[in-house]
Amino acid sequence: MMDIQEILRTLPHRYPIILVDRVIEVEPRRRIVALKNVSINEPVFAGHFPGYPVMPGVLILEALAQAAAILSIVTLGDQRPKDLIYYFVGIDKARFKRPVEPGDQLMLEVDLARELRGIAFFKAKATVQGQVACEADLMCAYRSPSKAPVGSLSDPGSGASA
Repeated sequence: MMDIQEILRTLPHRYPIILVDRVIEVEPRRRIVALKNVSINEPVFAGHFPGYPVMPGVLILEALAQAAAILSIVTLGDQRPKDLIYYFVGIDKARFKRPVEPGDQLMLEVDLARELRGIAFFKAKATVQGQVACEADLMCAYRSPSKAPVGSLSDPGSGASA
C-alpha cells in the first residue's frame, strides 16, 4: 500500500496532473490496484462540461497509465536509475462504458501482460462502484536520459530488457 506522499516520491507528476491518490495493492511483475478520488475542485471540471461535469476519458486513461508506471517502478526497485522516466506510448482497445463524475471513487486495476525490449504491455480497467468505466490495453516505455541499462520488468536484476 502507498499513500500520496510515497506516490509523489515515485512518480514525477504533480498537481494538477497527478491522478493516483492511493495504492491499495501492488504485486511486483503482476498487478496494481489504486484509487483516484474524483473531486469537483479539479480544474478540468470548469470546462468539461459546465452544468454536467464529467471526467474526460483521456484523464481516466492517464490515471491508468500512472498506475502502470507505479507498478513498473516498484517492480524495478533498486535497479531503477534515479532519472528513469516512464512514457505512455500507446493505447489499444480503449472503451468508455460509464461517465465518471465528481464524488466518484475510481478504482484503477492494471495487470502486466508482457514486456518486450523496454516496452511494457498492460491490461487496464477503471471501475466505479464495481461498474466498468473504462477498459484499455496500454503500452508504456521506460527510458533513462543517462542511457544506463535498465532492468527488465520480468527480471529486474538482469540489467537488460527481455
